[in-house]
Amino acid sequence: MPDRLRSLVAQELAMPADPRAAAMAVGLAARYPQAARAVLFYGSCLREENLDGRMLDFYLIVSAYRAAYAKKWLATANRLVPPNVFPFEHRGLIAKYAVLSEADFARLCSLEADNVSVWARFAQPSRLLWAADDLARQRAVAAIASAAPTLLELTMPMMPPGTAPGILEMWKTGFTLTYNAELRAERKGRSFSIVDGDPARYEHFGLAALEEIARRRGVGPHGEVTSILAPDQAARRWRTLQRRGKWLSVVRLAKASFTYTGGIDYLAWKINRHAGTAIEIKPWQRRWPLIGALTLLPRLFRGGAIR
Repeated sequence: MPDRLRSLVAQELAMPADPRAAAMAVGLAARYPQAARAVLFYGSCLREENLDGRMLDFYLIVSAYRAAYAKKWLATANRLVPPNVFPFEHRGLIAKYAVLSEADFARLCSLEADNVSVWARFAQPSRLLWAADDLARQRAVAAIASAAPTLLELTMPMMPPGTAPGILEMWKTGFTLTYNAELRAERKGRSFSIVDGDPARYEHFGLAALEEIARRRGVGPHGEVTSILAPDQAARRWRTLQRRGKWLSVVRLAKASFTYTGGIDYLAWKINRHAGTAIEIKPWQRRWPLIGALTLLPRLFRGGAIR
């Protein structure tokens, strides 16, 4: 991989974050002493000055799922439908964290991924707040350096034919496509505001990502950079990603009713955000969370979140 893209990723990952978030990452890693490899901080809280009352987002990267869990079923669930998501509290802050193995993290940042959830997030800024050793740090950098090329390679064929769009337009189109491939509650136009909030960052990362795509395709420095996919192939790929992504979101929400403390309440909160409902959990749904989850999920369909 060219030094430019990897260097940009490494520099961004090493940028400072709120000290309380950094302390939280250390505390999170300490919960998995035999398996923790890296802790990544991402999402909207990365840009916030006041973290009180907000839900922070982390990815915990582990060596292997069996090393991470005492309970075999949790390892199996993480392997079959990655990631597992758990709540975490530390010194007055609250967070949720997703668990992925180093191998799955690398795969889900690449073109081999069968859904957008990881590479769409890590094409955006993140911070590496804790790493077990230098090898873990290097592997995190290498995986994240695949995210932007993945997004742009899948996006280029979807741009209007006969035009020469700028790199920022490609980013905006790409994020719009990824938002349509998940259950997202953010307002319309959020994919544009991400790029508009830091255009210089996306310009630099985008150009470096295009250089990486060109290198993979064997294109010279003055050649036109194109995707490996034709427009019709890319359109089919996005339709598949969108169908699979939304169904995966449903499966992950159902799974969270087991892995997440108060998971049925978390599920209701997510559905209310996505479908505009006002669900209130009944006592029997807390007592039997799986059955309760199955009774709540149809609200996503009635609310139009899944088509």
